[in-house]
Amino acid sequence: MKLLKRTLLLLVVVIGVVIYLNYSKLNIISGYAAKNMASGVFVAERSAASMNQNDNNVPMIELADTEVNQDEKSASSKVYGFMERKAVFREGLGTVLINDEYEPNKLTIKPNRNRPLDTVPYPYGQATPKDTLFSNVDVNQLNKAFALAFANPEAQKTRTMLVLYKGHLLAEKYIDGFTPETPILGWSMTKSVLATCFGVLEHQGKVEMDWPAPITEWQEDDRKEITLNHLLRMQSGLEWQEDYTKISDVTRMLFLESDMTQLQKEKQPVAKPTEIWNYSSGTSNLLSGILRQQFRSHQEYLDFPYSSFIDKIGMYSMVLEADIAGNYVGSSYAWANTRDWARFGQLYLDKGSWNGEQIFDAGWVDYITEPTLHSNGEYGAHFWLNAEEKYPDVPKDLFSCNGYQGQHVFVIPSKDLVVVRTGLAEEPEFDANKILSAIVKSIH
Repeated sequence: MKLLKRTLLLLVVVIGVVIYLNYSKLNIISGYAAKNMASGVFVAERSAASMNQNDNNVPMIELADTEVNQDEKSASSKVYGFMERKAVFREGLGTVLINDEYEPNKLTIKPNRNRPLDTVPYPYGQATPKDTLFSNVDVNQLNKAFALAFANPEAQKTRTMLVLYKGHLLAEKYIDGFTPETPILGWSMTKSVLATCFGVLEHQGKVEMDWPAPITEWQEDDRKEITLNHLLRMQSGLEWQEDYTKISDVTRMLFLESDMTQLQKEKQPVAKPTEIWNYSSGTSNLLSGILRQQFRSHQEYLDFPYSSFIDKIGMYSMVLEADIAGNYVGSSYAWANTRDWARFGQLYLDKGSWNGEQIFDAGWVDYITEPTLHSNGEYGAHFWLNAEEKYPDVPKDLFSCNGYQGQHVFVIPSKDLVVVRTGLAEEPEFDANKILSAIVKSIH
């Protein structure tokens, strides 16, 4: 009995120490757990049990106790009974963490979607992919590459992988619980989706990348020199802390702010534009706010990404989640199934041409793949690059959308390849260079 009491006392002390050391983080922990759960259940249509066992079963987040309310389409989380946070689902806009500023009936509009039926084979349409054989494709080598990607599920945590070659589906694989229809959170792959909106606007003659950022508050100081190009290249020189291990600029923005477009706007410069490269999710959401300024109404803003390219290329599973203020969270919250993420890659492989229509200028691909100063050749304009051979065994012309926990859309123009990989682990657990090299070797 004494041993039991001592054990219980020790447990209480340990819990107390954990809470004391991490109290300031509890808002973030419970917020992450609630938001992730709500989106997993109501956007991806996965079970709460699967989300708890996998997606929320990561350090610190696993401390949260999360419950789902199917009737009101919400999820709530607490950490040892403290700091309850709640996320709610809104049709067409995904889920959002709510706070005292949230008014459930205020944002009643949603994006209009256009989903015409067609008979065109995937990826250019919705029909069954063609069963195409290429004499220069080594199927055995390709199978070996897939085996490598799924060889160690406990460490690699690969969930899905798909390869397109010359606009044809070569291979795809899904672990149990995931199918070609299961939406996957892209995390920072969303940044590349947001950037594409500006590529479309440029193609339409409505913006130019060297235009000063249209921020009224910046016109009275040195920030007036910041252009759209500087923002897309993460070289504005503005202060920003991208640290997910504590309450920093990025965690405050994602889990505490009602309007995520504002925080980067309020920051002061620490350098002149182009003098430094500083990866900033706040910059992406600032750009989402700038995108909203281009339209006369909120409805036009909500419709634009879908009408201008998402629905045009058949990415019908994609959902762009919005914050409380109705801004798309362009840094982090786009969902789409693996096949639709591959369509996005194919659009870039085809330099903006889709079924005879030019979605954005071919030169836009040259622009987003031009290495940004001080990024060590790893970053272009909201896309990642291999210009300095980050992946040494893969062609240097590779560029990609990358997201937290190893979400990737890789485009390799010299090999006519698009590779999508999703999962819950990144380097070094998932060796992208090794897997991509094995895939490239299958093309002769």
